[in-house]
Amino acid sequence: MGDTLSQAEIDSLLNALSSGEINPDEVDETPEKSVKNYDFARPSKFSKDHLRTLEIIFENYGRLLSTNMPAYLRKNVQVEVMNAEANTYSEFSNALSNPVLLGVINFAPLESNVIIELAANIGFAIVDRMLGGFGNPLEKNREFTEIELVILERILEVCTNLLVEPWESVVEIEPRLERIETNSQFAQFISPGEMTAIVTMNIKIGEIEGLMNICIPYTCVESVIDKLNTKYWYSAMEKDSSGKYRDDIQDVIDYAKIPVKAMLGRSSISVTDFANLQVGDIIKLDTKVDDELDVYVGNIRKFSALPGAASNAYAIRVTSIIREEQ
Repeated sequence: MGDTLSQAEIDSLLNALSSGEINPDEVDETPEKSVKNYDFARPSKFSKDHLRTLEIIFENYGRLLSTNMPAYLRKNVQVEVMNAEANTYSEFSNALSNPVLLGVINFAPLESNVIIELAANIGFAIVDRMLGGFGNPLEKNREFTEIELVILERILEVCTNLLVEPWESVVEIEPRLERIETNSQFAQFISPGEMTAIVTMNIKIGEIEGLMNICIPYTCVESVIDKLNTKYWYSAMEKDSSGKYRDDIQDVIDYAKIPVKAMLGRSSISVTDFANLQVGDIIKLDTKVDDELDVYVGNIRKFSALPGAASNAYAIRVTSIIREEQ
């Protein structure tokens, strides 16, 4: 109630207005509050953080495709995530063209299906490459034949299996390719008004480029939507990396071969003397007989040691460890 004027203040204000002391046009108006439009027909179920997490997941997925697909196509494959956005399924399906290549993937144990749309030119390039061609698309698009669909089904099954690893920090899935559709009119797998996240990826096979769109319905990820945030994602990655891979990394390091050398001393001689060296010649070093030697692990001075022999072979006995701060 601190902003309420008293009767005396109201009378004083009216007198000032009538006498011209205050110009009504110069009085600042109350600033308008910004209003955000909300479309009830398209509720925003995917936040920006959800979409950003999906981009991170499919960036990992893109790296797996770039690594594994060349083994089947025998050609360089580059995959890049373009963007992730939220749209209704009707907007996604209305943008499909004919012929279209749709892979319907069961995302068990999650509900609903995930749809992968692969550009037709990429599909024909894959078929051409799998049949021994150069990977060139058709000049004019046409319907896919039954044989071509069998070939593409094999590749899409590989793409489906690669989804397991990128999603394991969110949920353990067992994806399965249910079928392939080539007619957009029969692509009504989800309610038209259902909100979906569309992740767009650019695929380059040799010189041929095309888009891959992954359509993820909200009903599919609703049970794990709280895990689709960057905070949870990075914490899960840190937990996995500290526990799951530590022993594996240590085992790999144990078998790493690193050169170890002991420096007896240094000396400088002329090129002429070096060229005329003979067996039995003596080179004077800058160290004494009882001086400790520097032992290098790789290019790092790590130990001090004394020279000696063991079983008729030259050897050294480590006397101290040189710490990093030394």
